[in-house]
Amino acid sequence: MATVSRAEPGLQPAGDRRPGPTRHRLTVADYERMAEAGILGRGERVELIDGEIIDMSPIGAVHAAVVNVLVRHVARHLGGATFASSQNPLRLDDENEPEPDLSILRPRADCYSASHPTPADTLLVIEVADTSRAYDLDIKVPLYARHGVPEIWVIEAATGRTHVFRTPIEGGAGYAERRLFEADDPLPFAAIAGAEGEGSGVSLTELLPGQFGPAGSRPDAPGP
Repeated sequence: MATVSRAEPGLQPAGDRRPGPTRHRLTVADYERMAEAGILGRGERVELIDGEIIDMSPIGAVHAAVVNVLVRHVARHLGGATFASSQNPLRLDDENEPEPDLSILRPRADCYSASHPTPADTLLVIEVADTSRAYDLDIKVPLYARHGVPEIWVIEAATGRTHVFRTPIEGGAGYAERRLFEADDPLPFAAIAGAEGEGSGVSLTELLPGQFGPAGSRPDAPGP
């Protein structure tokens, strides 16, 4: 007697398999049109990473203070050799447009009014992390390395520790140099301007007196 073969529900014959669903990646042009059309609300903290819109963490008071004192320091001491851009887009490629807390850029006559800066314009990117430490270190640092950003700092808002990454490895495999500075260590501003100068050895403890205690002493300080 003949038998009828029935396929299990949800299974396709081996010769008729189709690819599963894939994510639709946005381009920078798509992303910017969404902002212009009001789909992304004014003031929303988002950025485009690998074609996906990522919600950014709210800015805490210490986070804001760290960014503000860094902007002021750069303007005072490195202003002639650099251009400081705070929480503005940095166009890495057609699918990546992060908004770093601070980008230190090469000066340009139009002050970047004609187009957003690119990695070729960038001397240093600084990200300040409240709750985003793991995301900044594990996702954004490799992203910046792949696109040839020469240097990135990730500053922990709770402790003042600064992770410094320099010299992207060819092929986007990370950075050749990584150093960790405590809050009372002088930050390496001199390397950005290309020469030793006034204010090049300031620490976060000096920029924000009373905010950061001895390394690891704050109850909210994360481990290394």
